[in-house]
Amino acid sequence: MSAPAPPQPTRATVTTIRADGSRQFLYPADVRGRFSRARRLVAGLFIALYLSLPWIRIGGYPAVFLDVAHRRFHLLGRVFAAQDLWLIFFLISGVGFGLFFVTAMLGRIWCGWACPQTVFLDHVYRRWERWLDGDGVQRRELAAAPWSAGKVGRRAAKHAGYLLISAVLTHLFLAYYVSLPVVWSLVRAAPGAHWSIFVFIALATGALYFNFAWFREQLCIVICPYGRLQSVLTDEHTLTIGYDTARGDCIDCLRCVRVCPTGIDIRQGLQMECIGCAACVDACDEVMDRLARPRGLVRYDSLAGLGGQPTRWIRPRVWLYAGLLAAGATAAALAFASVRPAVLSVSRMIGAPYYFDRDSVRNQILVRLINKRPDPVRFTLTVSGLPPGFVVGGNDRPLELAPLQEDVRLLVISEPRAHFASGAVLVIGADDDRGDRLARPISFLGPGTALP
Repeated sequence: MSAPAPPQPTRATVTTIRADGSRQFLYPADVRGRFSRARRLVAGLFIALYLSLPWIRIGGYPAVFLDVAHRRFHLLGRVFAAQDLWLIFFLISGVGFGLFFVTAMLGRIWCGWACPQTVFLDHVYRRWERWLDGDGVQRRELAAAPWSAGKVGRRAAKHAGYLLISAVLTHLFLAYYVSLPVVWSLVRAAPGAHWSIFVFIALATGALYFNFAWFREQLCIVICPYGRLQSVLTDEHTLTIGYDTARGDCIDCLRCVRVCPTGIDIRQGLQMECIGCAACVDACDEVMDRLARPRGLVRYDSLAGLGGQPTRWIRPRVWLYAGLLAAGATAAALAFASVRPAVLSVSRMIGAPYYFDRDSVRNQILVRLINKRPDPVRFTLTVSGLPPGFVVGGNDRPLELAPLQEDVRLLVISEPRAHFASGAVLVIGADDDRGDRLARPISFLGPGTALP
């Protein structure tokens, strides 16, 4: 049985959706070439990184360990507590500014080379599908063939593989939050022993299976907003993939259409569905080689370059995005550098700001300490800047804090009333047994002192 003809793309419609609104499945052909090899290498590195991070230990913990249960987050040897979640703002804004800059320069290179959707779909799930069902023509033939025992067996094997891959990826994702030893103990236990985790695993595995087995490129076309934003972030000098209409070497072989994972015809110009994967470039270069014609009929170039004009790499929007990226990176560096392994705060005890009698003036200060380290720490409280006659009570013994433990110590600071003079500023410090020191100033209040 011959394979049915693949759908013919147009700019007016999305190839994966039929006129009646139903789903049109794509069976992109495999392609070989310099960009395909480079993309597989990059994807392999990303997949290896994803698979290995929970195994790599730095300072006794996984390189990336988001320990939500204990409100502790380990990132490449540094430990952050829940109080540090404000740093996520800098992470998200940095990613956004970086994406703006890269897109203005290189178009949708993120989508085609580094996006997890593309990496896992093209280099894991479709690898398995092509190994089992063959190239695009064979897969279309199998889809159009009547059901038989052989077709049922191959479909069952393919979807069983999809489920297994999805389950492995989900369990590894869970390891980023509970660690690999805990995941292994959960796998060996009965589902009812940890029913909430079991439900999460089942739902996440099902979501990955649905996405990579059926939804596929629809995630990029229908859900992801990035393709719609590219018209705002790019201009005629942005590097993209395009067709050189002036050359006239196209033989209408449709090889570029057959290999496209989103089903577009690159000869019709830049389109929202294009993810910049360069499959059409390799496909066209292969055909040009066979015809002994120069490569580059379809190539990485700017719209200006495809039109015969020079590409201007440095332009106002690039300066703008680069400036935003630099400012964001500087702010993020300063923010992360300000993170300390402990938190010290001082405040006055609820009630009167001070107490006094005939003999003395007294301030009651609450000192709050949080240990953000992954191991116990001993803190010693000190009060400096004390004028003569001051007496401090409550700092006579150190504080022993377990990981992420919080404790409050009451310091009672008094001064003979006859010596009281407004304006004294005390410095309350906390020295730990690792050599780090935290300090906070606080004013000593009394009769006649203006309240802060």
